[in-house]
Amino acid sequence: MLPPMAMWEKLLYFDRRIIFLIIAVAVLVPFLTGWMLPQGKITATTQHLFDAIEALPPRTPVMISFDYSPSSMPEIQPMALALAHHILSRNLRLVAVTLVVTGPQMADAAIMPVAEKLGKQEGVDWVNLGFKTGGAVLVTQMGEDIKRAYPADARGNSTQNLPVMAGVHNYDDIGLIIDLASSAAPGTWIVYAHDPYDIKLAAGVTGVMAADYYPFLQTGQMMGLLNGLKGAAEYEYLVGQTGFGLLGMSAQSVAHLLIILFVILGNIGYFTSGRHRRQQR
Repeated sequence: MLPPMAMWEKLLYFDRRIIFLIIAVAVLVPFLTGWMLPQGKITATTQHLFDAIEALPPRTPVMISFDYSPSSMPEIQPMALALAHHILSRNLRLVAVTLVVTGPQMADAAIMPVAEKLGKQEGVDWVNLGFKTGGAVLVTQMGEDIKRAYPADARGNSTQNLPVMAGVHNYDDIGLIIDLASSAAPGTWIVYAHDPYDIKLAAGVTGVMAADYYPFLQTGQMMGLLNGLKGAAEYEYLVGQTGFGLLGMSAQSVAHLLIILFVILGNIGYFTSGRHRRQQR
């Protein structure tokens, strides 16, 4: 049996491939088994968005702008799925738009499986208006007349004849706008939708972007914010739907805990071996 000192020193020569394997297994366990760590306290910005949707009367239109690309799906798509479930399960109308060319595909991927599960009908309970160029100009046009900005939806159906668009003329008829983005699109919605039309606005963004939008929460220009994968996990928890958000956060948390453990063990081995004293000479 190795003496205690030699045992700790052996950690300094531990095969890193074994460490990688341990972390890989730990990350896979939540996805393969459904095991999850307990959800912590829900952040106020997530709760505010959830409460705002809960307070809307039935059949109120909610607009989601799908302003992200496939590269951002791991963080933002779980938000989109959870939001679509919340909106449609509450018998609200979901109107999807986008300022980016990949948005229509992201909208269909999020809404279609939820609508099928809940028995909701396209054109009646939800619509994908698709992509149009213009950016800020398009956002301003919708503030004046949504059906003039979008004469037809992504399938070519006239918006004048869609039941889901009945009584929807401009932002005055929209209960809430949510921008799901991996770009600076929330800024466009703040400047050209919230400020001139005083529409309620929330956003869901990647984790590295979230800090840029907290000042807009403080000024009241945004009333809610989903922050990366954590925001997605919190929203899944609130709507009672386990998805990539909750499973991904569990996998991420386990990986972080293991990395911290390995760092602690490595430092114990380093200091108990006396190597730090030899290097100081």
